[in-house]
Amino acid sequence: MKLYSYFRSSAAFRVRIALNLKQLNCEIIPVHLVKNGGEQHAPAFQVLSPRGEVPCLVDGDVVLSQSMAILDYLESKFPSPKLTGATYQERARVIELSEMINSGIHPVQNLKVLQKLEKDFFSKDEQKESWARHWIEDGFTAFEKRLEQSSGKFCVGDSISWADIYLVPQVFNAKRYKVNMEKFPKIADIDSRCMQMAEFIKADPMHQVDTPSELKSKP
Repeated sequence: MKLYSYFRSSAAFRVRIALNLKQLNCEIIPVHLVKNGGEQHAPAFQVLSPRGEVPCLVDGDVVLSQSMAILDYLESKFPSPKLTGATYQERARVIELSEMINSGIHPVQNLKVLQKLEKDFFSKDEQKESWARHWIEDGFTAFEKRLEQSSGKFCVGDSISWADIYLVPQVFNAKRYKVNMEKFPKIADIDSRCMQMAEFIKADPMHQVDTPSELKSKP
């Protein structure tokens, strides 16, 4: 398997976590989303990922973009450990929480949106940061409320699921945009617990092959 990835991409971060939890070997192929205007715009890459986005997984003849599709593929092909809950009720909750981030928070604070704000609306760095922070806090407020009904050690009960896999990269973004995580104690607690695990640490943006040397965390 090959995963086209960018160290700072929260969507690619999700897939890297899942690969680690399932103990799957996968070659990471970096795609820099900023350098030289963005390597994702190269025609050869857009054959694999028509929207020019990471992550993109290649497994033999199977080529998939979009993190949810990739996670579902991995879950079906490699069902252990199970990452979608023990019951159909838990699975529904896992998907709900995942989509609160995937569809609700991530699209309005991702790189494309921030670049558009700068290009067309002349937004400065502090304005882009404020924009991202607003939408993350808005989404986390709802997410925190839902955790009151579903969480144990993790987002859904006491087992890791896609919901945690979606949450942790979003918290990484939140910290980058200076969100006050004290407002969201359940989210912060789950993130802290996950980030003590080797599978999450190995997947995080500071430990990737394409992480700039000045940002790399020491082993």
